[in-house]
Amino acid sequence: MKLARVAIFCLLAALAASSHAQAPRAAWNADAGDGSYRNPILHADYSDPDVIRVGDTYYMTASSFNSVPGLPLLSSKDMVNWSLVGHALPRLVPDAPFSQPRYGEGVWAPCLRYHDGKFWIFYPDPDFGVYVMTAENFAGPWTAPHLLLPGKGIIDPTPLWDDDGKAWLLHAWARSRAGFNNVLTLRAMAPDGSRLLDEQGKIVIDGNQLKGYRTLEGPKLYKQNGWYYVFAPAGGVEEGWQSVFRSRSIEGPYEVRIVLEQGATPVNGPHQGAWVRAQDGSDWFFHFQDRQAYGRIVHLQPMQWQDDWPLMGQAGNPVPQWRKPISGQPVTAPAAGDEFEGNRLGLQWQWNANPRPGQYSLSARPGWLRLHTQAAPDDAVRRAASILTQKLPAPAFTVDTRIELKSAAEGDRAGLIMNALGAAWLGLRQHAGRSQLVLARCTVQSVSTKVPDPKVDTGSAALSCKEEVTTVLEEAPSAIFLRMRVEAGQASFFYSTDDRRYSPAGAAFALTRGRWVGAQMGLFSVGSKAGSGYADIDYFRVAP
Repeated sequence: MKLARVAIFCLLAALAASSHAQAPRAAWNADAGDGSYRNPILHADYSDPDVIRVGDTYYMTASSFNSVPGLPLLSSKDMVNWSLVGHALPRLVPDAPFSQPRYGEGVWAPCLRYHDGKFWIFYPDPDFGVYVMTAENFAGPWTAPHLLLPGKGIIDPTPLWDDDGKAWLLHAWARSRAGFNNVLTLRAMAPDGSRLLDEQGKIVIDGNQLKGYRTLEGPKLYKQNGWYYVFAPAGGVEEGWQSVFRSRSIEGPYEVRIVLEQGATPVNGPHQGAWVRAQDGSDWFFHFQDRQAYGRIVHLQPMQWQDDWPLMGQAGNPVPQWRKPISGQPVTAPAAGDEFEGNRLGLQWQWNANPRPGQYSLSARPGWLRLHTQAAPDDAVRRAASILTQKLPAPAFTVDTRIELKSAAEGDRAGLIMNALGAAWLGLRQHAGRSQLVLARCTVQSVSTKVPDPKVDTGSAALSCKEEVTTVLEEAPSAIFLRMRVEAGQASFFYSTDDRRYSPAGAAFALTRGRWVGAQMGLFSVGSKAGSGYADIDYFRVAP
């Protein structure tokens, strides 16, 4: 029966796609199929991307904040078509603080490098310091995180191994923890990345001395033709720009140019990413654009050099479409849907805190995901530590799932959730000895429409809210089909008892951003306490 439903789902998706010549083959594809690509290359929340090339393969990692596993690992052969191949960080460290959701904390902007025959990731936790990890194979295993630089507010690290054998680490600061920002500090580092060689470091670039500069951060340190280059954004995530600093000495003084800004384009705040050189010698720049509820999506810009200065995009502004860096590669995209037929969760799934043993099973009922009921506060599911989530894959898409609630205790809930500072979910609840279908909404009145800057903001926005629950069906079957349609920044929920006729469940819900991330969609099974109850999920299907 399950295979038949999959076949029908795929047939319907194919028929829908064939009705429009330009319909994407997945929820979002950047490859236009004619030798060009459109931006963004990833319409998903791969915040603060860093990219390198090793041989003929391109590798990417990104911020993951409180999501577990952390540090997503993506690979590509052409910089446009990407596949998710794993995560470098199985659990957040230290373990204990992240046993509960700490939205907006955890892994901030990482730096990916290849040196001495291995891959390196330097990542900051703004509350604990800078960690370093290495791996011989990009997909892993990676070494356990080594705390290279303890301290609060130390963020955005970037290493450089110089021609003379010396090694350096440049980083920025978060005002929310350090009390200041807008400066970049350079420190000498042991070449093996085991320790730093000075205690204080030296401020080599001071944004406070530059007219109009604020929130200088996110540096990437490179060297070419005898020049030291610091690619660094400024101005904040929504309205900022990309600057490049250069000097003949790593300790400065540095001169500066703005090399990428919004201009008349719709791409706000284009900055913070990576310079990559292709096999043919052409140069490219990856950066993000903050799309609030959709997260920080990834763009790719052509890049040229003039008088030892980089020129990005077209006349310094982002391009909507361009020729592909490399042709002939198959169209791919990070996975989204999951039939739960393997022995492990799809790589797209992340928990919102370090998971506990026995939290889920893929073997208890083969072909299904079993989520064992976990304890959660009564006032809001989004405060639960056991929500299983993934990124929004496109500006418009549909999710379908089938959920069964079993052995439920009073108040147990399971369903389909859109999780952010404001959240909404549709699912089953055990009440007075029977199963109900309920719709819950959690609205945070204090959230501004303007995205605050995590390097400055101290976290005053509310992280929880009291749910308002509406009963959709007073008596619902223990198994139900749920659907969520996302488009134009809104999510609409639907339900069915037979997978043929779907009814709406309430009005559309306006998506909100999360804490330094976009909204996340996912699944949950919670109660007032952990018990013998559980939810079985047949599938999680994502289509345009």
